[in-house]
Amino acid sequence: MKKLSYGKHYIDQTDINLVKKSLNSEIITNGLYLKGFEKKIKLFTKSKFSLACNSGTAALHLSLIAMGVKPKDNILMPTINFVAAYNMCKLLGANPIFIDVDPLTGQILPENVSNFIKKNKNIKIKLLITMFLGGYPENIKKFSQLKKKFNFLILEDSCHAFGASYFVGKKKYMMGSCAHSDISTFSFHPVKSITTGEGGAVTTNNKLYFNKMNLLRSHGIIREKNYWHYDIKNPGHNYRISDINCALGTTQIKKINFFLNQRKKIYKNYIHLFKNIFPNIILFPKYDKKNEPSFHLFLININFKKLKINKDQFIKELNKKNIFPQFHYIPLYKFSYVSNKSKFQDSENYFNNTISLPIYVGLTIKEQIYIVKNLTKIVSLNVK
Repeated sequence: MKKLSYGKHYIDQTDINLVKKSLNSEIITNGLYLKGFEKKIKLFTKSKFSLACNSGTAALHLSLIAMGVKPKDNILMPTINFVAAYNMCKLLGANPIFIDVDPLTGQILPENVSNFIKKNKNIKIKLLITMFLGGYPENIKKFSQLKKKFNFLILEDSCHAFGASYFVGKKKYMMGSCAHSDISTFSFHPVKSITTGEGGAVTTNNKLYFNKMNLLRSHGIIREKNYWHYDIKNPGHNYRISDINCALGTTQIKKINFFLNQRKKIYKNYIHLFKNIFPNIILFPKYDKKNEPSFHLFLININFKKLKINKDQFIKELNKKNIFPQFHYIPLYKFSYVSNKSKFQDSENYFNNTISLPIYVGLTIKEQIYIVKNLTKIVSLNVK
């Protein structure tokens, strides 16, 4: 069996053809492909403004600056996430505060946010960063209600969720519409819903935020009427994304519904294949069925207390069969340079028991059967 990684990009001839065409353009940065890609993102997410940049991390950094995050500002965030959001907060001198997550979904819980604020009334919260792990939109309405109640901003780290949608009442909203948040950020890394190679994007309905991010994306440069004259009114970064990357993104976004349907099919296959197999040992997150995820990850929770091996040993056994699951993610408080070393029980349970199985466009049902067969065999051989 070939190597089965947790994620993989999908590139076809239409992608290759447009990338080749973009290379023949007179301008290959800040050109027409960038403008066209940004327009497609805006129309797809149904937001008022969109801005493409060179990574999801850049998208987060631009967002935090635009929202006015300053040194010592208190920012709530989930314990389980990639380190990018935490890093950007620390670079700005802000104070990240960890909030515990659901032990199965790995997502921040509204009740945990509310309880923290009520117990710490003397702490002023500037911002809440939400993260829809695996691409499953959860609790968006509740977070929006907390935003109004406690008067903080919301930044959606939607790196896993491009293409996902959710319902509030009977109305459907696209992730990135910012109907219930201030800013939403995306990643277009190769394993995400669509890819630009490396890249990211920001969506918002706030014109002031957009204008500031647009300025900061390219060194804070303001061009004047004569192209050789320009001014810099504040420092910025080089977070530009090339037209070559945007050409790839343009053809990728045209295939988004195909990608989502394929991932959904793979997700359903897994659920069917695992049905009634060690139900007291193998568990799966339960999500709001009304919403439509991007199915970026397929998370599986294994109760290793009932097995003779731990998660690391379990993954090594899968590796022997050329199956390469992943951690998503190591709790942020476990890293050496993170000052907050408090343990969060549900985060510990999530981390100790959850792995991400392969899910990507092109994964066959035969390969899924192979994955499930070998995984369940390892479980059966190691039950206490």
